[in-house]
Parts: sequence; structure tokens; C-alpha cells
Amino acid sequence: MKIPVIKKVAEQYSLAELKQAEADLYDERPLTIEVEGEDEGEQLTHVLAAIDIKENMEKGMDFKEALRAYTQRVRNSIS
Repeated sequence: MKIPVIKKVAEQYSLAELKQAEADLYDERPLTIEVEGEDEGEQLTHVLAAIDIKENMEKGMDFKEALRAYTQRVRNSIS
């Protein structure tokens, strides 16, 4: 998981594009958007994180708050 990649993907693509990328990765189809990652698993991680951020933004959070909320949840799940 690379935060700069998540930020880039969340800023560049719409929620619909991200959800399509998620479906494409699950179905092992080529992506129609550019998502950095060493493998499909890392690309999926970046896409899922960006989807989470976008969904929180639709609920009223600004980008920084949504990103912070996501990273906090990840940290809490690890510890």
C-alpha cells in the first residue's frame, strides 16, 4: 500500500471508474485506468482504498479527512 498512489488514483478517477477497475481486477481483465502497483493485489489495494476515500467524500468529508480516516482504520487493524 502506497499512500501517494492512493492519493493519485482517488484524485484522478471517478467513483464509477474505480468500481469498474475493482470489477476488472476481480475478473482478471485488463484495467481501463492506470493504477500503479507491483502486482494485481497491490493495484486492488490502491483501488479499494480510493473507493473508500471517494465514498467518504460523498458523505461530506473533504479529501484530507477521508484519507486520514482510511489510514487510521488501516493502522488500527494492524495493531
